[in-house]
Amino acid sequence: MDICVFCSAYSLDDRYTVPAKKFAALLGERGHTLVWGGSDAGLMGVLADNVKAAGGRLVGISVELLAHKSYRGADELVMTRDLAERKAALLQRADAVVVLVGGLGTLDELTEVLELKKHGLHTKPIVVLDSEGFYDGLRSQLTRMEAEGFLPRPLDELVFFAQDAASALAYLEAAGEASAA
Repeated sequence: MDICVFCSAYSLDDRYTVPAKKFAALLGERGHTLVWGGSDAGLMGVLADNVKAAGGRLVGISVELLAHKSYRGADELVMTRDLAERKAALLQRADAVVVLVGGLGTLDELTEVLELKKHGLHTKPIVVLDSEGFYDGLRSQLTRMEAEGFLPRPLDELVFFAQDAASALAYLEAAGEASAA
């Protein structure tokens, strides 16, 4: 399975890097491909290093603006003109999406894939790995949107919030098996 991961390009402490390393190791050990922003910086670099160390394949989708931060050990590196083109390429290349901790760019990527899924423009599973309750506020807001009629589909059809790496990957693999059946 080709799994797109959105996450921070900043260096973070162990509260966030340890869950990312665990997820990356599982992804690589199970023979999946990481499709990510193509950066060697921060959590993105940690993720790529650990997928590669566990035997997984790396497909980086970078952007000209950030070419100087490209991960040199990727199996494939695609360069896009801008961030919008990169987001589209990331989703196009992926069978599923996982969101780790991140800032505004990660939030932008998550809300875009949720909006596209809401409108039926893709059916790929989306998982938020909620390390240390980082996305509790977002989950609360999305739950309120659902309760007050702002979502045309149930929230659990749009996104799965996982508490750990193993449950995140188990959800994706089950979703992949269900779509193949």
